[in-house]
Amino acid sequence: MTAAVRVRALDVTLDGTHVLRGVDLAAAAGEWVNVIGPNGAGKTTLLRALLGLVPFDGEIEIDGLRGRTDKHRRAARARKLAYVPQTPVIPPGMLVADYVLLGRTPHRGVFAAETANDRRIAVEILERLDLGGFWERTVQSLSGGERQRAVLARALAQQADVLLLDEPTTALDLGHQQDVLELVEALRRERRLTVIATLHDLTLAARYGDRIAILAHGRVAETGPPTEVLTVQSIAAHFGATVRIVDDPEGPVIVPTAIAKNGDQP
Repeated sequence: MTAAVRVRALDVTLDGTHVLRGVDLAAAAGEWVNVIGPNGAGKTTLLRALLGLVPFDGEIEIDGLRGRTDKHRRAARARKLAYVPQTPVIPPGMLVADYVLLGRTPHRGVFAAETANDRRIAVEILERLDLGGFWERTVQSLSGGERQRAVLARALAQQADVLLLDEPTTALDLGHQQDVLELVEALRRERRLTVIATLHDLTLAARYGDRIAILAHGRVAETGPPTEVLTVQSIAAHFGATVRIVDDPEGPVIVPTAIAKNGDQP
């Protein structure tokens, strides 16, 4: 299969800290790869490197596009990559409608007015995210979960071929976690969308997506199908957690187990 995203020997150093060390990772067109790992492993830095937002050594290729320099390449990258950050920067007083329509900017330019097609796409996505009645609300007036869905709506309105999700279910209740991930899965199948997501919830990471990559100490420690990567041994080694794993037809369920005071499992 053709690789939509390919990373080779990626190194990132930030403020004197070597965050990523020789990372190799690829995602085929239409594939969903979940990147998991303990806090500080470099997951967000990996996504920011793909976006060209941090300096790096090594090679990143997005749908045949390499490099990170001039304005033309940045514009081309914006049409190929959409991003949902953990902590988005939202201008004060911005309406949900205007915020979501920002996702159409790579297709029409910064100063061009939105078209009827832009508005149609934005409305459709808001409806699918259960935000149809929020068009004239300010983003700041939304709850945490509603705001997270508005951020996802802006990214989906971009209609890029590659979607980068940094903890997309943060602040969402269980029902909306499922709604968001099911929508991403539906769009992936409809449009052969390539998805790279970071997730803390290992059960969600197992149930949504094709492959898991464990990032630990700045390196890809393991990669493969969820049933092969998410084992009691690997979770203990990389997360320092004691769990049991319940086999389920839709993917393994990761259950934390209590540790008795004497250090033995109950």
